[in-house]
Amino acid sequence: MRGGTRKAVLVTGGAGFLGSYLCEQLIEHGHEVLCVDNFFTGTKRNIAHLLDHPRFELLRHDVTFPLYVEVDEIYNFACPASPIHYQHDPAQTTKTSVHGAINMLGLAKRVGARILQASTSEVYGDPKQHPQNEDYWGHVNPIGPRACYDEGKRCAETLFFDYHRQHRVKIKVVRIFNTYGPRMHPNDGRVVSNFIVQALRGEPITIYGDGSQTRAFCYRDDLIAGCLRMMNTPDDVVGPINIGNPHESTILELAESVLALTGSKSSLVRKPLPQDDPIQRCPDIGRARQQLGWEPTVSLETGLKRTIEYFDALLAGRTTRL
Repeated sequence: MRGGTRKAVLVTGGAGFLGSYLCEQLIEHGHEVLCVDNFFTGTKRNIAHLLDHPRFELLRHDVTFPLYVEVDEIYNFACPASPIHYQHDPAQTTKTSVHGAINMLGLAKRVGARILQASTSEVYGDPKQHPQNEDYWGHVNPIGPRACYDEGKRCAETLFFDYHRQHRVKIKVVRIFNTYGPRMHPNDGRVVSNFIVQALRGEPITIYGDGSQTRAFCYRDDLIAGCLRMMNTPDDVVGPINIGNPHESTILELAESVLALTGSKSSLVRKPLPQDDPIQRCPDIGRARQQLGWEPTVSLETGLKRTIEYFDALLAGRTTRL
């Protein structure tokens, strides 16, 4: 550890929606941050306000290639997370999860760093258990169009636990459920950003299926707070631990909330449900409450208002620091 409580921290995917806010929080906590991103879905706009900070460094790098740096902690957030982006080049998506995990775990092993894997609720697939707890092994189609992401993240978890058992690497694994907030990509195809952008533009809001499928939406700030708590747990707390909001909403209810909060007159249009799209998704966060003392605090209405404010400014060409 460098300089007492100050740590050198590597964040892969650090220019992305979640990674950029994580970098910001680590800087505010007094750490040195190395942000690594290949800018496939991340953008310099997300970290522009950090570029001149003396404890922040940006490196354009693809985690499918090894990286040789000296750090105390690693947050592995590198991987496209929306279906539109991860299905664009599915083989590369799998490589990012698998080769990226191998390279970051190899780095952690060499320098003795703690490493946190940003896994996903997608490891549960289209679940037969509801809500999903960490002991559930999942229901995933290994040859479907979502498998590049689902199985890539499942394999990454396997690698993390094998490096922990075989090489004593200090690992932390969190499974991130649906998360939203400022800095989401406006064209990432995720339901919250889709609905808000369509509503603000006065375009029809696209609902896939009948809208009865459920999701549980966690605001960005709550999510990152949970990840920071996870990294700071004792070495014997390795996870996996679900990080998400246990309050469930239907897709139709979300659309109605967005319409009400934006004042939009957009109509609703329905399209067929994509293959392997989960019908229910909701975390059991009992383990997070017990082991991290964490649970989300930002209501869906509050989080949506902040996200709408961000997209309203973005679409109008105004700058925003949300």
